[in-house]
Amino acid sequence: MPLHVWVNGAVALFALGAAVVAWRLRQSALWREAGRELWHRRPLALAFVALYGAVALCDAISWTDAEGTGVRAPRSLLERAFPADFHEASYSAPLASVEFYGGQPLHHPGAHWLGTDILGRDVLLQALRGARVALLVGGLTSLIAIPLALLFGVAAGYRGGWLDDVVLFLISVLFAMPGLLLLIALIMALGRGPVQVCVALGVTGWVSFARLARGETLKLRELDYVQAARALGVSELRIVVRHVVPNLMHLVVITFVLMFSGLVLTEAVLAWLGLGIDGSWGQMIDRARDELSRDPIIWWNLAAASAALFGLILAVNLVGDAVRDILDPRTLRERT
Repeated sequence: MPLHVWVNGAVALFALGAAVVAWRLRQSALWREAGRELWHRRPLALAFVALYGAVALCDAISWTDAEGTGVRAPRSLLERAFPADFHEASYSAPLASVEFYGGQPLHHPGAHWLGTDILGRDVLLQALRGARVALLVGGLTSLIAIPLALLFGVAAGYRGGWLDDVVLFLISVLFAMPGLLLLIALIMALGRGPVQVCVALGVTGWVSFARLARGETLKLRELDYVQAARALGVSELRIVVRHVVPNLMHLVVITFVLMFSGLVLTEAVLAWLGLGIDGSWGQMIDRARDELSRDPIIWWNLAAASAALFGLILAVNLVGDAVRDILDPRTLRERT
């Protein structure tokens, strides 16, 4: 089965899962109130995050044209918003009618809003496609790191004893290692594909939240309702699933939002070192760094990737600050 069919299936499963989670959250008065408060505080930031998400989904959904169209490779919904032959011979400035070097007429004069790169590819299209890579890095890596952190943190905090000692030892070892060097070693061992990079980021990114989850579990296991459930003969697994983990969900949401921007920036650093994911903003910035030394300066590649990266990070950080304030237990007590 072609790869783009698998990707389309993964997108459909993700959309279904997101719809189920949203429906479940709407059943809770606490989460409904938190959602309204978040929209009231950060409507513009949420709109920007939603816009980036829509662009990423449009770039993830692709299909192959029918025979006789001249295009055999699958094209995404985002790519279909541009002409199929929307490229030039080499550089062209934004909204230019001729090539940057040589002055030859362009195939699409005045149509490249942000110019083209050295291969003649439209910079606006490349910048928009970077949103899919950024959301893949932030989303998939968080889905790997947060469950790992919950598994180790909750198990260590609730059971204690030798299991707590082993998890603390593992956390201490990972904290003692230089994070970037460990990440580079994992990528070199696993490969440089998108999934491999996300796995490497997830394996090295769960430690901080695991320590936080462990500390919170140590407090939760001593609360009265947990002690009452234990006295009534409820199994340990059921206590963890029904009473401990749900009371960590506010930390999960806050960690996911705040971890997202750090993961995107980490991928940009990896791209600077030549270990990034193809099509990312970090890779665009890495390819454009030598263009600033040209005369005249070719600035639009660097500006487009940097502006797109800055916009997403700023919007996510604003949303993250609002989520942290809304879900802070002290804030909840003041509102109630």
